[in-house]
Amino acid sequence: MNVMIPIRPNVLRMQPYSPGKPIDEVKRELGLDRVVKLASNENPFGPSPKAIAAVKTAAEKMHIYPDGAAYDLKSALSRHLGIPATNLMVGNGSDELIHMIGLILMGEESDEMIMGDPSFSRYDPAAQLSPSRLIKVPLDAEYRHDLTAMAKATTENTKLIWIANPNNPTGTIVRKPEFDQFLKDIPENVVVVLDEAYFEFADGVADFPNSRDYVLDGKNVIGLRTFSKAYGLAGIRLGYGFGPDEIIDAINRVREPFNVNCLAQLAGIAALEDEEHVRKTVENNRRGIQFLAGAFEKLGAKPCESFANFIYADLGRPARPVFQALLERGVITRPGDVLGNPNCLRVSVGTEEEMQIFVEQLEIVMNAAVTN
Repeated sequence: MNVMIPIRPNVLRMQPYSPGKPIDEVKRELGLDRVVKLASNENPFGPSPKAIAAVKTAAEKMHIYPDGAAYDLKSALSRHLGIPATNLMVGNGSDELIHMIGLILMGEESDEMIMGDPSFSRYDPAAQLSPSRLIKVPLDAEYRHDLTAMAKATTENTKLIWIANPNNPTGTIVRKPEFDQFLKDIPENVVVVLDEAYFEFADGVADFPNSRDYVLDGKNVIGLRTFSKAYGLAGIRLGYGFGPDEIIDAINRVREPFNVNCLAQLAGIAALEDEEHVRKTVENNRRGIQFLAGAFEKLGAKPCESFANFIYADLGRPARPVFQALLERGVITRPGDVLGNPNCLRVSVGTEEEMQIFVEQLEIVMNAAVTN
């Protein structure tokens, strides 16, 4: 006898996250010996040696619960950012913080949440789980957040607005003057999240709006960042954020008691100390963006101006066949049909060797398509 399990209908409408294919899976499926993964925006240099050493030391104490308040990690972040530790929150990746922000702000069916389209897919559940109304505002012609349209979409029911800056999957940014105007154009009670997962790659760009400054200025803004990208700690899951006192208090009420494990806490502290590793990563990324953009342009594609660690390019044709052909040649990328634009392909910056392999295989695939 089958028993009806009363799962909430809005949960069944949600789609599970679809990650990029793992290297080992591609090797097994296609019988390949060499596979290059440029799909998940990972740091090609890996983590800092200091972070690796910290994890090895911490491994001896895995039988002890981590510090639930993450005191040392928050203290290190406070010094690094110049923000009081009381305004900081840490999570099992910034994905967990995104989830919790939705929990504390979205609750009624009439509540509205606004995001760009396409943008980071994990914003969707922040509204869908409530369930509340999710409003997606298309990006502009340059694949940037259309802040004017987003402001016009705001109503008295709007509780939360997400702005990924740089945006994922496009790598584009909004500038400080337009963001300042955006804050003036929306009601003061609306919470705006500047998701800066790729902050280190855009830091120093003229007129790049730093969420830290808005939090210190008392604005209704939350900043989110991660150790997964520039710091190379994606596998250990560590994100952080900062915001108004009320937000931090609410997050502490809903989070799990030990949501950041001891290995991640010590790895994060050590990673913050290795400025040279981040500098090396950012410099390699700058060269990689230029190399990939030039390769796409040479083949007639239109890459976005990227301030992240990946390139998003309009191929002028469906990208899924290109993705599949590259996959069969041992190069994993991210097709645009799962990111909002069927004609686009997203490619992470890798090592020089990895990017050279990608470009060589892309030229073969694109030229073969033209010939056929």
